Amino acid sequence: MLLTIRIPEGQETVHLPAGTLAWSEEDFFHFCQANRELRIERSAKGEIIVMSPAGGYSGFQSGKVFSQLEVWAGQDGTGVAFDSSTGFRLPNGAMRSPDAAWVRLSRLDELSHREKEQFIPLCPDFVIEVGSPSDEVSDLREKMQEYMDAGLRLGWLVLPASKEVEIYTPTAEVQILTSPEAVAGDPVLPGFRLELALVWNPPF
Repeated sequence: MLLTIRIPEGQETVHLPAGTLAWSEEDFFHFCQANRELRIERSAKGEIIVMSPAGGYSGFQSGKVFSQLEVWAGQDGTGVAFDSSTGFRLPNGAMRSPDAAWVRLSRLDELSHREKEQFIPLCPDFVIEVGSPSDEVSDLREKMQEYMDAGLRLGWLVLPASKEVEIYTPTAEVQILTSPEAVAGDPVLPGFRLELALVWNPPF
């Protein structure tokens, strides 16, 4: 098996465990824990994708998106919001870390304590990916389709550079909104409304 590791420009060191070519799920988890300063994903092909820390604008935009989801989830009480530090192991073998995700409590309750400690072995019900200047939009769209194939109920791809939001659902074609002030999560996330003014126009 050929292991491919994609490292962002300027990244000098990635710590690999012995026996890299025969990693188990636990090996990969420990590799990610040993490189906590990086955001690491794995594709369905087994490629390890290492992403550099976000810049100022991207970090603010992703934080603003997650904070709104977290507040709503706390008020709603039927599920849990996760930020980009959480990994989800998809049925196709990929491990993804969306900028924001939400999972129903009823699904999390079916997992063992050990499964909750490591990368969560399911696809979220809802994800938000926020594009950054270093992202290829085509790669982000492929990732959104991967979530859909894994059973995602609702997904939003937020593209600050073009001020667009792409909405993914299982029953319709991708809908593209241009410069929306907000996006509503009904019926998957009843009452959730993502305000986008500060995402489009950071206050600094």
